Amino acid sequence: MTAPVALDHRASGYSLRHAYCLAQACALAYKDRSTIEQQAAKWGFGRVRHHETRFTPPFPLQDTQAYTLASDHMIITAFRGTEPNQIKDWLTDGTTPPRRGPDGTGHVHHGFAEALDSIYPEVMATLEEWRTNSQSVWFTGHSLGGALAMLAGAWMYLEEPRLAADGVYTFGQPRTCDPTLAAAYNKGYKDRMYRFVNNNDVVPQLPPEPVYTHVNALRYIDSHGRVRESMPLVGGLADRASGLTADLFAPAGDGVRDHFIDSYLKVLEKNLN
Repeated sequence: MTAPVALDHRASGYSLRHAYCLAQACALAYKDRSTIEQQAAKWGFGRVRHHETRFTPPFPLQDTQAYTLASDHMIITAFRGTEPNQIKDWLTDGTTPPRRGPDGTGHVHHGFAEALDSIYPEVMATLEEWRTNSQSVWFTGHSLGGALAMLAGAWMYLEEPRLAADGVYTFGQPRTCDPTLAAAYNKGYKDRMYRFVNNNDVVPQLPPEPVYTHVNALRYIDSHGRVRESMPLVGGLADRASGLTADLFAPAGDGVRDHFIDSYLKVLEKNLN
């Protein structure tokens, strides 16, 4: 993992530095509890709580994991992602119908909703317990974790607006919901949602449209490693074509290489420098 950068506990709004710090929080979610707690202390967070649920077959995921950090000024919940070959099974499975979204708004990917359901009550209880100083609240996640972070923000906005998150940053997030829920989310998280996509990262290209769609506030990382706030359709296709391989899920394929959280960290660090 890239050398950690100190978090600004009073950060607000959008900045590449804050994105880089939250991407490091995403990378930390893949580590063991002891490593998470040691790094949290270095970042100045006095409280850490782990959220984990184990699943049994035929659920396509072994567990759902996240952690929450709290200081006097900031709370971060980071959701852990999963391996490309495992999330591929989720994203290409067209047999499971979508599920109703939060507060009955639109529909969401059934598997993502089930995974979030398993830890969301504990995450919410932690936020209610620890948010005693009007701290800012941030959700973040990579891959599957990005889907869970986005959906946690949606549930909070539509069902617990008094606890609405100050911002959601995701990296390599798949499509999670239908256009109805996306529209409601875009309204509630205008200027608070930032969805980073690294060039040919295959995961954000799935599940297929039109059943599922993305929420707004794309931050596209082009083939030269530059973060763009928008990418024209023709220019984006040409940029992605420069790194395509026959099988996006092949171990050496650009679609997988661009998906790893370390790839996001490297390009974000490059933009900071």
